[in-house]
Amino acid sequence: MVHMTIPPRFAALGGAFAVAAALLAGPVAGTASAAPTATAASASVSVKSVGDVCYSALPSQAHDTISLIDQGGPFPYPRDGIVFDNREQVLPSQSSGYYHEYTVITPGAPTRGTRRIITGEQDHEDYYTADHYVTFRLVDFGC
Repeated sequence: MVHMTIPPRFAALGGAFAVAAALLAGPVAGTASAAPTATAASASVSVKSVGDVCYSALPSQAHDTISLIDQGGPFPYPRDGIVFDNREQVLPSQSSGYYHEYTVITPGAPTRGTRRIITGEQDHEDYYTADHYVTFRLVDFGC
């Protein structure tokens, strides 16, 4: 089943940014060259308990997930886009509904697997976890 949830960072803009980005960017091939050129969110997000990771170092499936988030979907799993409660309290403390989670497909996994992108409300405030919320890495889109 395909489920579409509009990420909060675009809902606030009425989707105008997503439409403009899609028109300017054209088709996305899923390669590192399609990476957004925006400055990394790390400049405005203070996260001491989480490392960071270069966009180019993420698995290709994470690139696909981030592209889907930027486009507003559609997403492959019904739970994609649900509120992430930050129960582990590794990410900066925010009000309920600030974070949302999206599945990063794991080839060969019989389930959704353990990889996720967690988004915050700031533009490209994306965190990658490969171990189902044990560790998070802020995605640096500048490398």
